[in-house]
Amino acid sequence: MQVPGPSAREVASMYGTAVAVFLVILVAALQGSGPPESPFPYRVHLDPEGSLELSWNVSYTQEMVYFQLLVRELKAGVLFGMSDRGELENADLAVLWTDGDTAYFGDAWSDKQGRIHLDSQQDYQLLQAQRTPEGLCLLFKRPFDTCDPKDYLIEDGTVHLVYGVLEEPFGSLEAINTSGLRIGLQRVQLLKPNISIPALPSDLRTMEIRAPDVLIPGKKTTYWCHITELPDGFSRHHIVMYEPIVTKGNEALVHHMEVFQCSIQFERVPPFSGPCDSKMKPDQLNYCRHVLAAWALGAKAFYYPEEVGLAFGGAGSSRFLRLEVHYHNPLEIRGQRDSSGIRLYYTARPRRFEAGIMELGLVYTPLMAIPPRETAFVLTGYCTDKCTQMALPPSGIHIFASQLHTHLTGRKVVTVLARNGQEREIVNRDDHYSPHFQEIRMLKKVVSVHPGDVLITSCTYNTGDRDEATVGGFGILEEMCVNYVHYYPRTQLELCKSAVDAGFLRKYFNTVNRFNAEEVYTCPQTSVPEQFASVPWNSFSRDMLKAVYGFAPISVHCNKSTAVRFPGEWDLQPLPKITSKLEEPTPRCPASRGQSPTSPTVVSIVGSRS
Repeated sequence: MQVPGPSAREVASMYGTAVAVFLVILVAALQGSGPPESPFPYRVHLDPEGSLELSWNVSYTQEMVYFQLLVRELKAGVLFGMSDRGELENADLAVLWTDGDTAYFGDAWSDKQGRIHLDSQQDYQLLQAQRTPEGLCLLFKRPFDTCDPKDYLIEDGTVHLVYGVLEEPFGSLEAINTSGLRIGLQRVQLLKPNISIPALPSDLRTMEIRAPDVLIPGKKTTYWCHITELPDGFSRHHIVMYEPIVTKGNEALVHHMEVFQCSIQFERVPPFSGPCDSKMKPDQLNYCRHVLAAWALGAKAFYYPEEVGLAFGGAGSSRFLRLEVHYHNPLEIRGQRDSSGIRLYYTARPRRFEAGIMELGLVYTPLMAIPPRETAFVLTGYCTDKCTQMALPPSGIHIFASQLHTHLTGRKVVTVLARNGQEREIVNRDDHYSPHFQEIRMLKKVVSVHPGDVLITSCTYNTGDRDEATVGGFGILEEMCVNYVHYYPRTQLELCKSAVDAGFLRKYFNTVNRFNAEEVYTCPQTSVPEQFASVPWNSFSRDMLKAVYGFAPISVHCNKSTAVRFPGEWDLQPLPKITSKLEEPTPRCPASRGQSPTSPTVVSIVGSRS
């Protein structure tokens, strides 16, 4: 990229700006208890080749994200930004480009045809452009909320980052069209919680759960399953921390990893290391679903609160663990070997509180279904006041982390805590949820749940590309709506979920039959999926199903770890009555903003090419 050389004044000015910015970032990073590893503690490779590396830090006091983008093989420019689902149409962008003589940086947006336009409000602010031995390093910042209708609102949850590489100069920004670029996306949680790192015990031990020497398949998406076994005589321990181990050179391919403990009902789980959808996979792997650890791109080490540990090993727990690694290989690279996994840190000295994991949301049942060609269909599951009253201790429990889960059509997930008929606070929410990016996330604030409280989990689905109803179930083409909440102290309650009453759903099928010429299969021998498959999906049948899910009684699963319900009547339960809902946050936009430049910034690059 040809750019004019900077004057001495420009170099001095930009150096001073860079120093000031780094001080701000360091202050933000030092809000934790220990020294930061880097002014930019979070890092991901944007592209599979690793030529674009993004690092960032968050200042909650300023409500600002600071970005550092390293471009290793700069050609004629690069664009970076955010969009709702990772598309480069209707995206909020920062663009570095050249017309062949001069380099520019600007805040831009793309329309639905992929054409790029300069934003009238320049909210991506370039702080420094510097050549380093590794490549060109861009330092810039962006507020969470810019109050600009063309901009993306940075909020809690998943953010879909987009990028494009400019191979040749463009006479103007408007001459760029994303349809002709090398593009891609990466998913991260930008707004990491600002949590102090707790002290670790002196007798800390480690265990590495890896899939050794995997030949990564040359296909876009692979889920690899590997069975491992705890050592003979391994007694009960508490996990206090875990972190990823990613084979060097595979940082752009290893997308996320999870460690599951198998069901204790099996004395033995056969050895296996291969694709999770392999026909050779032992059936027992389907019962390895108790999450011990989960990591996704951009995440760092996960720490349990100082007085809390997650038990594993010893009597009452399985010796067998399943590691699942998701390889994202869009270029279908072949011949790459990998031994990635997760390193568990544990102690033999039990901590004061034992962590528990509870499932909230919907029961895995075909009774809950999404009609085809829906863009935002909502299903809701309840952990009722009756269940929490019976199962929780008088002092309640404290949720400190959460992992949201759906299958392929899930687009949003939220869990809300209600008390005395009033929604009180959000436990976890992801308005840009992706089933391809799942991790255990520490909550910014611990949520306390008391006996008599209600936990409401809602999932929004998009079945726009499906011609038949999508029913609930375990299959990848079926759906789920789950929030795995991590809490303390552990109780006997392991699952608190619901589903519509089966009798009321039968009434729905009969009603649809009465008002439609096409017959719906309603005989007792016909399965629920078959009945849904025969529904004519017109406006009446769609609205009726929404209505049934919105008023019909529910069957509540208030289950112990043995999968047995707590004593009591749990069928035909009324929906929890919610009289007051949380208000949606409103943007705090100033009445008038100061003037921001409406033209791009001419870029002066500091440093030499060497």
